[in-house]
Amino acid sequence: MPHAAVFLTFLTALLLLEITPGPDMMLVLARGIGQGRRTALLTMAGIVFVAGVVQVGLLVLGVASLLQAYPPGLIALRWIGGAYLAYLGLRMVGSRANGRETAAAGRSSPWQALREGTVNNLTNPKSLLFMFAFLPQFVDPAVGPVWLQLLVFGSIQKLTGILSLGSVAMASGTIGQYLHRFPRLLVWQTRFTGLIMVGLGLRLLMTSDAPAVGIRAGAR
Repeated sequence: MPHAAVFLTFLTALLLLEITPGPDMMLVLARGIGQGRRTALLTMAGIVFVAGVVQVGLLVLGVASLLQAYPPGLIALRWIGGAYLAYLGLRMVGSRANGRETAAAGRSSPWQALREGTVNNLTNPKSLLFMFAFLPQFVDPAVGPVWLQLLVFGSIQKLTGILSLGSVAMASGTIGQYLHRFPRLLVWQTRFTGLIMVGLGLRLLMTSDAPAVGIRAGAR
């Protein structure tokens, strides 16, 4: 496995990635406040486990090299991710100001929460850039099988989401319980969060060159 210094550098970059808000964190936050801990945790499960299995599997199979060799693939994912995030945000902005009925009408089923988390992460270009472009830089063929190193690094990157996004899910669920005492305030909070998500989506859509964005903290 990689040397301690390399592994420490990887963990530092990953920490910065996890603590900086991004599309995945905003989605979990919105679901926690609007629909409670259970829905937020299911959204987190879609991001970490379902999308994680897909992404780590693709990484090990070598799709990382394909995406690096074909930048338009990342640009296409950026457009899909930005459009999907804006769509979810517009749904939240469109909430009617009738309090509890709005929250009940917009409640996601367990399957919908899991699906939204999965799709949101699979189309999150910064998350993909970190995994497919930045993460392979820590691999050293001299210290062991490349596929095994990719599997370990990729798994660690996804599983840390349990701590970061799980904490957001629990905290936002607690806040949501308080806000549910004030239905009108909850509606406007939902709309405000929706506007932020629309803004994040538009920012992705307006980025002229996805690879040029670089690997920066904030993929979550």
